[in-house]
Amino acid sequence: QVQLVESGGGLVQAGGSLRLSCAASGRTFSRHAMGWFRQAPGKEREFVAAITSSGAYTDYADSVKGRFTISRDNGKNTLYLQMNSLKPEDTAVYYCALRLADYCLGVGCYRRKSSYDYWGQGTQVTVSS
Repeated sequence: QVQLVESGGGLVQAGGSLRLSCAASGRTFSRHAMGWFRQAPGKEREFVAAITSSGAYTDYADSVKGRFTISRDNGKNTLYLQMNSLKPEDTAVYYCALRLADYCLGVGCYRRKSSYDYWGQGTQVTVSS
């Protein structure tokens, strides 16, 4: 059984930084692509960033490109999201997700919620203005 546990969320002022972590268990973490998504109140869950098993390929939503960095430590079975220059519109619950297949064919494949097989419970990020 796959378990994904996010941590690192909290309250931060605009312009500040946070680093989210996602601890994975139950699968060989290093074999799987991973993603971060977020969901603000009243909105649909949206793609934030994705990374392949080796870390060789990453993808970012336009809204976070240049501010957020996705990374992973396969030795620690942990996924990270470094968030800098945070804005109030980044306020949301952040979820990590695991894709059983590392490859993902088609444009935008890693950006689709349906491309992922397991999800964490989420961690709240609140950015005050």
